[in-house]
Amino acid sequence: MALTSSEQVFRPPGLRARIVDLMRGEHTLMQRLAGAAFLTRVASAVVAFGSQILLARWMGSHEFGIYIYVWTWALLFGQAIDFGLAQSAQRFIPEYITRNTPALLRGYLFASRWMCIGLSILVAILCAVAIRIAEPWLSPYLVVPLYLVCMILPAYGFANVQDGIARSYDWVTLAFVPSFLLRQLLITGLAAATYALGLGVDAVTVTIISGIAIWVAVIGQALVLNRRLRVQVPPGPRVYEIRTWLATSLPILLVEGFYLLLAYTDILVMHFFVAPQEAAVYYAAAKTLALVSFISWAIAATAAHRFSALHAAGDRGALAAFLATTIRWTFWPSLMATLLLLLIGKQVLQLFGTDFASGYHFMAILSIGLLARSALGPVEKLLNMLGEQRLCALVYAGAFLINLLLCLLLIPVLGAVGAAIATTVALVAECILLFFVTRRRLGFHVFIWGNPTQI
Repeated sequence: MALTSSEQVFRPPGLRARIVDLMRGEHTLMQRLAGAAFLTRVASAVVAFGSQILLARWMGSHEFGIYIYVWTWALLFGQAIDFGLAQSAQRFIPEYITRNTPALLRGYLFASRWMCIGLSILVAILCAVAIRIAEPWLSPYLVVPLYLVCMILPAYGFANVQDGIARSYDWVTLAFVPSFLLRQLLITGLAAATYALGLGVDAVTVTIISGIAIWVAVIGQALVLNRRLRVQVPPGPRVYEIRTWLATSLPILLVEGFYLLLAYTDILVMHFFVAPQEAAVYYAAAKTLALVSFISWAIAATAAHRFSALHAAGDRGALAAFLATTIRWTFWPSLMATLLLLLIGKQVLQLFGTDFASGYHFMAILSIGLLARSALGPVEKLLNMLGEQRLCALVYAGAFLINLLLCLLLIPVLGAVGAAIATTVALVAECILLFFVTRRRLGFHVFIWGNPTQI
């Protein structure tokens, strides 16, 4: 099987000079890929923001509120419905390429997507049954949109796995543009056409439109992905290691699940103890500062499969050097972005309304946790790619419990400030645990100051 230039980087070279040259080329490539991923994510955020404004105007506050509610459930389930197969793709594909096992590679490329579709359909059916059971307690206007969301869930799972496969081959545009840009543009365009034709833009209609947009984007992505894979992977026999794939993927699913819970805990708990206005100010501050996380997301999205390939090649020195680079690329840009947002934070918050500038101190508190997380780089990807996904899941579970308990203790006393403190403490605790787990299990010193090879 012919290897691309980026794949050849991961074969153990014979000369030190060759290693230096290849690593330099790999770093340059990853800088371009991470930059492309970051710009795609920022562009998608801008498009999504504009789309939400238009939908709110076309639908009215009541119908838009229904749509946002049901779509939040779609996002929560959709981000985890790939059962960890999207992340494990970045472990197994580089490993099979590096070890020259094309039969296993073909087996994973074929089976992972079908496994995900089958499991997603099963989850969608179970969700539909749950909606049917809960229907007497649901508001009538929620029932039909929620059923429609169930029909969309398999597309989310399919898209997630395809994203993971595309990232493993450094096809950043193919991985992110359909999911982040094309999907949102299709939703906005179809909703605009419906509005222009005077057909009525309500929650049911926009949910249907969203489903059409997601399925069109994922089918188009599949056609392009299959065409590219036929060039990269010649036809031949397939070997399946389904038990191994699931044993690796399911703990990664727990990591993703606890990560999502950690991200939403403060907002969910706050609604029980503080006024909606205070919660809204906190939400605006937290989401504004969350722009910093796009940097770590971009680095992690392009680094995970490289960790796996370097580990499979047995090149610990190159892995340590690459790890140090990803930590630097994550921390220093995150620090500069954080300082910039803190500098203009009040002006940005005033865009939401004059009262929102009062949430500036939330940004200051939350920035501590975000910088602590960035100081370790994409360490959770390193653990997942090197077989420590179970311990990584336990760390995130612990951080979630810390956040939940502190939110319950501090928010009733301190209000939204308590939520900011609880989240920051949980993130710092998460980073401390990840640092010691990585040091003990893998022998790497994962911190912005220090040598990754030091134990």
